[in-house]
Amino acid sequence: MSETTTSPAAHGAGGAPTEVAAPHRYTAALAADIEARWQDFWESEGTYEAPNPSGDLAGDAALVARPKKFIMDMFPYPSGAGLHVGHPLGFIATDVYARHQRMTGHNVLHTLGFDAFGLPAEQYAVQTGTHPRVSTEANIVNMRRQLRRLGLGHDLRRSVETIDPAYYKWTQWIFVQIFNSWYDPEADAARPIDTLVAQFEAGTRPTPDGRAWAELSAAERASVLGEYRLAYASDAPVNWCPGLGTVLANEEVTADGRSERGNYPVFKAKLRQWNMRITAYADRLLNDLDALDWPEAIKLQQRNWIGRSEGARVDFPVGDDAHITVFTTRQDTLFGATYMVLAPEHELVSGANGTGSIVPAAWPEGTHDVWTGGHATPGDAVAAYRKQAAAKSDVERQAEAKDKTGVFTGVYATNPVSGEQVPVFIADYVLMGYGTGAIMAVPAHDSRDFAFARAFELPMRCVVEPADDRGQDPMTWDDAFDSYDAKIVNSTGAEISLDGLVVTEAKAKITDWLAAKGIGEGTVNFRLRDWLFSRQRYWGEPFPIVYDEDGVAHALPESMLPLELPEVEDYSPRTFDADDADTRPETPLSRNEDWVDVELDLGDGAGLKRYRRETNTMPNWAGSCWYEMRYLDPHNADALVDPGIEQYWMGPREGQPAGGVDLYVGGAEHAVLHLLYARFWSKVLHDLGHVSSSEPFHKLYNQGMIQAFVYRDSRGIAVPAAEVEERDGAYYYQGEKVSRVLGKMGKSLKNAVTPDEICAEYGADTLRLYEMAMGPLDVSRPWDTRAVVGQYRLLQRLWRNVVDEATGETTVVDAEPDEATLRALHKAIDGVTQDLANLRFNTAIAKITELNNHLTKVGGPVSRTVAEQLVLLIAPLAPHVAEELWRKLGHSGTIVHADFPVADPAYVVDETVTCVVQIKGKVKARLEVAPSISDADLETAALAEPAVVAALGGAGIRKVIVRAPKLVNIVPA
Repeated sequence: MSETTTSPAAHGAGGAPTEVAAPHRYTAALAADIEARWQDFWESEGTYEAPNPSGDLAGDAALVARPKKFIMDMFPYPSGAGLHVGHPLGFIATDVYARHQRMTGHNVLHTLGFDAFGLPAEQYAVQTGTHPRVSTEANIVNMRRQLRRLGLGHDLRRSVETIDPAYYKWTQWIFVQIFNSWYDPEADAARPIDTLVAQFEAGTRPTPDGRAWAELSAAERASVLGEYRLAYASDAPVNWCPGLGTVLANEEVTADGRSERGNYPVFKAKLRQWNMRITAYADRLLNDLDALDWPEAIKLQQRNWIGRSEGARVDFPVGDDAHITVFTTRQDTLFGATYMVLAPEHELVSGANGTGSIVPAAWPEGTHDVWTGGHATPGDAVAAYRKQAAAKSDVERQAEAKDKTGVFTGVYATNPVSGEQVPVFIADYVLMGYGTGAIMAVPAHDSRDFAFARAFELPMRCVVEPADDRGQDPMTWDDAFDSYDAKIVNSTGAEISLDGLVVTEAKAKITDWLAAKGIGEGTVNFRLRDWLFSRQRYWGEPFPIVYDEDGVAHALPESMLPLELPEVEDYSPRTFDADDADTRPETPLSRNEDWVDVELDLGDGAGLKRYRRETNTMPNWAGSCWYEMRYLDPHNADALVDPGIEQYWMGPREGQPAGGVDLYVGGAEHAVLHLLYARFWSKVLHDLGHVSSSEPFHKLYNQGMIQAFVYRDSRGIAVPAAEVEERDGAYYYQGEKVSRVLGKMGKSLKNAVTPDEICAEYGADTLRLYEMAMGPLDVSRPWDTRAVVGQYRLLQRLWRNVVDEATGETTVVDAEPDEATLRALHKAIDGVTQDLANLRFNTAIAKITELNNHLTKVGGPVSRTVAEQLVLLIAPLAPHVAEELWRKLGHSGTIVHADFPVADPAYVVDETVTCVVQIKGKVKARLEVAPSISDADLETAALAEPAVVAALGGAGIRKVIVRAPKLVNIVPA
């Protein structure tokens, strides 16, 4: 059988071979016809519909009885630019895996929706006046078209869009559940807020001021409950981005203190915002990682972000009425604390939360000039420094800057173990977001404190004995000494001594002493902060919250959900000069007074009352925190998800103790954003009894990125990659030499290649094969359009091995294949089966190619048995051509649900293997031997081989090295 019928010199501009006239040749035109017909067939027949055990998507009982497999891609955003070839990498991979799972006897749920709220559509609306819904829905239509053309086997009945009111009704409903819940430490779980109210009413839990619950006003009760609710509003330091006109979560701020979207400066400001009390779940979020089948790198990122540390809380008195509370992991060094530092935002400095500022009107007598920052009063110094600190991001403040900055507050605190008076500073290297926003500074044993003490001429005391010969005078040291494997020194006070104890012993002793004195206790702290959940945006889910005349927040009842976004004339939040940190947000929804001010009967017995709606919207993460659950039961108007359906698809089972999606594929960039947030929501819903799974995603796989070369001219401007010519190792655009660097693919970089282009030139199956063959799925790889033709030729050879290009009839025969072909076939089946199950698609394609090439090389008609199994092997990867060949081979049913081939072990093991015999490292003979041959038998056979005997020429043998069954190395005497 001829391997090719193309003209060897004729190629199109894009690298595709120019087709010769053959009426039934596999060409791009034929591929397009085949692909369109089978996509229509799959859709009309509901081929990919996965039945539920009950509900409106209940179906084939036999399918439901199979093992289930729930496979998901990370929620895509429907961009106006459409897809480029890098986007569907993960979608194709999950489709291949899902198809293989169907063919190996699973009931597979695989679908795709759209995470459609967010900033891009809103910005487009601001620029063009087009309603975000209009542009977003148009983008979804285009993206659905592109995805359909790739032949993705999604259950279309289950697709969701976060902008659909029928969907975000349940996003709002979940918010209400979280708002009406608190974390009960005794139960180690979320419980309804009514159970907490019952404790206050019964007096088993005292109110903050000791009054009876019935004596508190409605506003006072709301304030008390707000300290417990898992969703709560508070005045807190936030990341304010004037250039965007909104606040941002910590995770949305880049390492250099700018907004992830737009690259605007971000400042610290204090605003009333909605938060999620994710910190209540810190321990469970940390501990439950162990049961998940996730990449260790992602687990490590989450562990570091949660940042659990054990230590002690210690109170330092300030004057007669106040105290500074610190959290420290080195309570053993308490005697070495010679000053204190507060975050510039600390309430004892700002006077926030009704505490009153501790900053005095004048500098104490004897204040060092270097402590004042050149200001006449402590108030002036603190105000100026706080303004300076607000202009820095947390990352900038935590950077190991050489020069430490700060100012003295004008007050002293008392070291509780030594009784010494220690000065209190504010400095930007201390954050409100960690611990208590205050530290006891032990400069002899902390590098940052050491640098600060040097800069501000502060005393240092050695309390941990150095392991080297530096001595115990820190003023002579070059840097701090830090060790957990040392003895405590210089730590004896009037009531306690730690001298001579090792660090661990000292920590335990001082912790017990602090607790006995009532001035501290052992505690655990986390780096994780509560999740800022408000955005000053239009295009997001409205909060189902209204406020009464006293400012008390009330959740809307379920009967009033969904609360739909109103129409507004101006979609944009008020933005400001990007560098103006003193501005404050103004939301688009606040301008619609008819929507904001309403009369409602909330069904709580209060009757019809006037309320004011919340005018912030939820962040773009809200809809993606739970979408896996809605895929299960998307048309349920009465519940988030039917419990039986959720149990079937996501419930705990052997090997998956927390339940969750069986395979979740997406980018590693969401490690501490979407993935952490979704885990939190799942745990709350699990605790409240709404779902059986306590984790959303059991197995996570991070695919790599498809990269592309970016070409830039002498100005640094990107030029169209498709128009660049290569000459003598250099690159030219319109005659001008340009630079080349490997980077991202995108419209702005003028290097994007759309899947539509590749499908038109080669067909979707070729694109699918090329993306899967480029390399391991979890590794980034460069796109090369010229290389796509290799997979196109594989499909052409496959087609010719089954179909006569002149007549369109099959050429297979019913004769039995020879033994070599059977071995090639079953080795391929064995290898491809393992590769597809483990997402090794590139090596699966290599094995299929090897088998197909074997058939081409053998020549003559292919055995029907071999042809059918070859088509089954490639079906998950190239489903359209596989369906067409399957039908041509006489099968009436779809190949999607056909059984995947099973290898015969007798043919997988080689009957013989080739053993190389070397003398002095040079090959002298090759023996065909049994794979199971022993070292002794192999040595005997090698030494008896005539070619070896002749090569030795009677010489003695010093050593024989045997590596059965493939190598014998003879070293002559």
